[in-house]
Amino acid sequence: MPSAPTPARASEFDLIRRHFTRPTRHTDLAVGDDAALLRARPGMQLAVSTDMLVSGTHFFADTDPEDLGWKTLAVNVSDLAAMGAEPRWAFLALALPRADEAWIAAFAHGLFACADTHGIDLAGGDTTRGPLTLSVTILGEVPQGAAITRAGGRAGDELWVSGQPGMAALGLATLKGEIELAAAGRAACIAALQRPQPRVALGRALRGLASAMLDVSDGLLGDLGHILECSATGAIVDIGALPLDALLEAGADAALAKRCVLGGGDDYELLFAAPAARRADIESLSRALGIPLHRIGALTAEPGVLQLRERDGRLVPGARSGYDHFG
Repeated sequence: MPSAPTPARASEFDLIRRHFTRPTRHTDLAVGDDAALLRARPGMQLAVSTDMLVSGTHFFADTDPEDLGWKTLAVNVSDLAAMGAEPRWAFLALALPRADEAWIAAFAHGLFACADTHGIDLAGGDTTRGPLTLSVTILGEVPQGAAITRAGGRAGDELWVSGQPGMAALGLATLKGEIELAAAGRAACIAALQRPQPRVALGRALRGLASAMLDVSDGLLGDLGHILECSATGAIVDIGALPLDALLEAGADAALAKRCVLGGGDDYELLFAAPAARRADIESLSRALGIPLHRIGALTAEPGVLQLRERDGRLVPGARSGYDHFG
């Protein structure tokens, strides 16, 4: 009996057409040509960012591909949220060890779920064979002169952080077998790690309120150091004001919860400074968006000096360590 014919292997271009070609919302020419054609709206500046995720460095090789598709785009969306920009276009470059159709289909499903959530067109990219590496360049728009940078903070401005920093770090510790959590806490922490929720609406609403801002990707204190450097300020962070309750409820002890909030990465929450006179506006914004905003300290006039205020009022030096790819 003759054997069945072997199915033809999909080419690079077949994979792109099948999994990464979608109708676009606001792109004149997208996937399928030598370059995309984009049209920025009048009065807008383009905000552009690139992030790369590498297997074994940024994610486990066995990470669910749909979650990975979501996160690959979400971490880039968060960069635009941190500048008060609206994401519009993304370009995806993939290095894949092999053309695994099921894996690619699940990855694309997660990626487009994130794109649809935030109104983003996939406008182009590239694929090649190689160690699993995922790279996105994202473009967004922000009204001329309205972008929130890291450089606008001033002594006396209050420090705020959104949501629940530290959950992703606790999720990573769980996956690495460093801590055991109850089922509900484990699921919530792993979801924070694998499916971060970029704060786009918050970033846009903070235009004109926040003086300096970034997203927490490499640890709160480490990332705060970038604001201090760019704004030429120092900071005092109040330990008693840190949002620890959710981590304690998930199963972390007090010491681990504190370490995760101050030093854990992958949260993609927004850390920002704002004048003390705008405190009521920020609290009102928190209620309107349904996003907890925690006032955790203030900027000071001592450039580069980061201190922690303990619950008893003592000031101790704060370590500005964060994740370093070459550390």
